[in-house]
Amino acid sequence: MGAGQGHGHGHGRTQGHAGARHRWRLAVSFVLIGAFFLVELGYGVFSGSLALLSDAGHMAADVVTLGAALVATRIAGRPDTTGRRSYGSYRAEVFASLLAVVLMLGVALYVVIEAVGRIGGSAEVSSGPMLVVGSVGLVVNLVALLLLRSGASESLNVKGAYLKVVADTAGSVGVIVAGWLVATTGQAFWDTVVALAIGVFVAVRAVSLGRQVFAVLGQHVPEGVDAAAVAADLAAIEGVHNVHDLHLWTLTSGMNVATAHLVTAEPGDNHAVLDRARDVLRQRHHIAHATLQVEPVDHQGCDELGW
Repeated sequence: MGAGQGHGHGHGRTQGHAGARHRWRLAVSFVLIGAFFLVELGYGVFSGSLALLSDAGHMAADVVTLGAALVATRIAGRPDTTGRRSYGSYRAEVFASLLAVVLMLGVALYVVIEAVGRIGGSAEVSSGPMLVVGSVGLVVNLVALLLLRSGASESLNVKGAYLKVVADTAGSVGVIVAGWLVATTGQAFWDTVVALAIGVFVAVRAVSLGRQVFAVLGQHVPEGVDAAAVAADLAAIEGVHNVHDLHLWTLTSGMNVATAHLVTAEPGDNHAVLDRARDVLRQRHHIAHATLQVEPVDHQGCDELGW
């Protein structure tokens, strides 16, 4: 039995660590949102606006999320010195995304509870600070969105931060709308209504991101990859009789991984089989790291594993 590994060294472009390429975007967004959070928190307390305070809560979660994302990109890029992490620490970015989900759900729950608690009560809300701070916050969030947008399509870690900023952008729009409604109608309950809507919006976004995070942690087939098509393409390689024990998963964003057993019909050039398989996985399915085992058709023992 011949064994080999297709690691994608020196042939074409390796997808690599997507989060590290966008670290500077996270850093700039972290500074912008961190500075504005302090401003919004102060004005939220001053104005008594739940919508403004809820948006400040989103901003606080953003600061933590962006900070965690920055730390995660650093940790992910560190070489393993323990000998215990054979895949390195790339999953740190996925855990940072999970933190973003938890924070988004926490903020959404807090806002909804506070909004429900204010129903039927009376509250004094200053609409002026709401309009001013909401407008400034909208500008800050839009700048952060532009910075993170391109990275969000490549990195789950950056996407977690991006979705938090999307939620905050909606929050800023909500604050402006609530401020305008309070100012024109004189009814403070609009502040509560808008805050409740923001909370629901954030919760929906959090659940969507959470599903993607758990798909990675659960080692599901990567999004956009068809396992049946991968197996068929590998089986169609000259010299390959069939394929079994095919496993596909995502280590972190931009780093899809595969393992497979390639059964050859007769003794041949295993090096050629491995090279063709590696090229098929990289070029057709964007899988740059694969561990492939080549075995003769009469080999026995692979079916003895009980799981």
